[in-house]
Amino acid sequence: MTGWIVLLVVVAATLVFGAWWRSREGRVRPASGRLGAAGADRGATATEDDRGSGKTGEPAGVAPDVSDHLPEGLRTRLGDLGGAGVTLLQLSTTFCAPCRHTRILLADLAQRTEGMRHVEVDLTDHPEWSTPLRVHRTPTTLALDAAGRELFRVGGVPRRDELTAALRPHLP
Repeated sequence: MTGWIVLLVVVAATLVFGAWWRSREGRVRPASGRLGAAGADRGATATEDDRGSGKTGEPAGVAPDVSDHLPEGLRTRLGDLGGAGVTLLQLSTTFCAPCRHTRILLADLAQRTEGMRHVEVDLTDHPEWSTPLRVHRTPTTLALDAAGRELFRVGGVPRRDELTAALRPHLP
């Protein structure tokens, strides 16, 4: 009898955690206070309240220049960030089904929006790039401004309406 109760509790906890985790999928998250394994400080002493919770419409601090921490090959791939108002840097892997959905969504959004471009990078060929960019899952999308600062990031397939609302203040 006790074994069944433990099993039911474990199954219930797993279902609740899974639902909570899926609710976080595709949410816009503000730029955090740190970048990379070296722990280079990206912001002043911003508190969680200063940065916002990641929900669209709440304040989110802009991180200092990310391009200083980019691997050389990725920096070359991105080219001059000053040419675009916002660069959506999508970090994907070869066999990632959600990455294909994200590619379609971001490419369409960039094509329809002036001052925005979409760049996709396959981390399968360059797994060492994930550490300095703090990417632990694919797809991850980084929104970079013209100065190379990370505006926000999205883990998973972005929600179109939230992404559009988060990008609106950064576009010409």
